[in-house]
Amino acid sequence: MLDHYRMYAAYNAWANRALYDEVGKLDDAAYRRELGAFFGSLHRTLNHLLTADRIWLKRFTGSGDAPTSLDTILHEDFAGLRAAREVEDARLAAFIDSLTEEKIAADFTYSPLTNPTIVTHPLGPALTHVFNHQTHHRGQCHGMLTALGGSSITLDLIYFVRTEGSKFL
Repeated sequence: MLDHYRMYAAYNAWANRALYDEVGKLDDAAYRRELGAFFGSLHRTLNHLLTADRIWLKRFTGSGDAPTSLDTILHEDFAGLRAAREVEDARLAAFIDSLTEEKIAADFTYSPLTNPTIVTHPLGPALTHVFNHQTHHRGQCHGMLTALGGSSITLDLIYFVRTEGSKFL
């Protein structure tokens, strides 16, 4: 499983770079336009993804800043948000590299923001959730880019594996 999560971490950083490259071509008004996605705009959705990753990494590692609301705007400017995204992707990959198969299988306890109860289950499903959550909201961003007339980008995991992720085969 560890190699599987290493591949997901590398894919996650790759897909985020591709998405941010395309979003960076938009003007500020388009970047902030409300388009009916769950968090409304690209600006708010990308902030949500960073917020959620910080929350999860704080749970996983016990360190770092963790917002207390899922709609926290961490960066008003795109450049600052992109720089923070790159740091968080590296931090997530470093955390994955620190794991062992035993740690992935071991119980993990946390309290969700939306329902503050104690939850315990193996770490593995929480890691899978983090990567799946990223994919879910990147898909929303892709839809928003399309609605704004942006270029179509390929974010499929298998495309990553065939191009840059062959070391995971």
